[in-house]
Amino acid sequence: MAVMDAQSATASPTGMIARLRGLVGGSGEASVTRRLAGTIFVIRVVSAVVAYLSQIMLARWMGSSDYGVYVYVWTWVLLLGSMMDFGISASAQKLIPEYRTAGEHALLRGFLSGSRWLTFAVSTAVSLLLAGLVTLLSPWIGTDTVVPLYIGCLTLPAFVVANTQDGIARSHDWMRLGLMPQFIVRQALIIGFTAGAVVLGFHLGATAAMLASAAAVWIAMIGQMLVLNRRLAVHVEPGEKAYDVSGWLAVSLPILLVESFYLLLSYTDVLVLQQFRSSEEVGVYFAVVKTLALVSFIHYAMAATTAHRFAEYNALGDKARLSAYVAHAIQWTFWPSLAATILLLAFGRPLLWLFGPQFVVGYDIMFLAAIGLVVRAAIGPVERLLNMLGHQKICALAYAPAFVMNLVLCVALVPRFGGHGAAAAISISLSFETVLLFWIVRRRLGLHVLAFGKIGSGP
Repeated sequence: MAVMDAQSATASPTGMIARLRGLVGGSGEASVTRRLAGTIFVIRVVSAVVAYLSQIMLARWMGSSDYGVYVYVWTWVLLLGSMMDFGISASAQKLIPEYRTAGEHALLRGFLSGSRWLTFAVSTAVSLLLAGLVTLLSPWIGTDTVVPLYIGCLTLPAFVVANTQDGIARSHDWMRLGLMPQFIVRQALIIGFTAGAVVLGFHLGATAAMLASAAAVWIAMIGQMLVLNRRLAVHVEPGEKAYDVSGWLAVSLPILLVESFYLLLSYTDVLVLQQFRSSEEVGVYFAVVKTLALVSFIHYAMAATTAHRFAEYNALGDKARLSAYVAHAIQWTFWPSLAATILLLAFGRPLLWLFGPQFVVGYDIMFLAAIGLVVRAAIGPVERLLNMLGHQKICALAYAPAFVMNLVLCVALVPRFGGHGAAAAISISLSFETVLLFWIVRRRLGLHVLAFGKIGSGP
């Protein structure tokens, strides 16, 4: 643990002052990580506030039924859009550091451009196929849902490219460039477009809200692309490009499997709820999920900050540095997550009331959903650790049974218990997944990755 600057402070007053300064300053790895994670967390919190306000306004402007349809379609966009990049947005944090460390500059240049063209081409083709599927299934889809689904298909290519650019930017420690277009600019544009429609007297239904969301996604992605290209032109020397597409896919597809199971695990509750309960109840449940999103942001911030460094330290063969860095990431995931959960539960009722008086009935659901988030935070971003160290397949094997468990529990519990059943299902499944990941990391890497007790090499 001596390799981390966070351990240098002592229990003396001088040491405590130095430790406090180290939280916001310093040039060591732990200090840099905290600053980068802090940057990501601030972006996600600001994004959460903006998104929260937008969801409140949309719920009030649209009514619970139209809002439920919008939530259903947007959930499909989030789910499919996060999987249609072949896992390249995540593998960028492994491939880019490895190319830099090995001096493979031609492969680096090829990946920086080719990865985006590849994901755009594939996502466009898949979106066309999905639009055809919507047409085929339209007799069995609600008439108020068909057009929003078509707009969702139009949104997907831009969403996928934005995810890929996010991974490239984070691999260069450009956290603001990676995250702000998606989480701040996009949300602000959605608010602006929908508010403008209301002011102009248009009816804000699910179709209009999806049009606003699609426009926001495309505009934010194009702006991000222009800035990213300009930065890469300065940061990466021009030269020959090499495209190792098979190599990219060999790394990315197992990660895609992991990410897919995780996304399915995350969104199954909303999708199953839509099948068995009313759109109004889906809207209430989604409001609960949005309220608890702050807890997930902490985990996301540490995962986004640490993933490429896991790959870098592993490529350098510095096991002590890697072990200390993992321990640091786990501590800074769990304790802030626990504090955020307590705070949100304390103020959950008034927060839900902001969506509308009818949303307060979801307050009890918050407690059930919070259990899984806290349990999951106890091992930090270890799924990124496994992915970056080449253990993608075994990581996927942990997520697969957790997803199946969540699906089975949702189908069993949602018809009778509604949102309470969905929240219970996801918490049980997340707890099961946490136990599996803890056991895998201990067996494969010899690390004890629980926030309690001594974190580091196992016996």
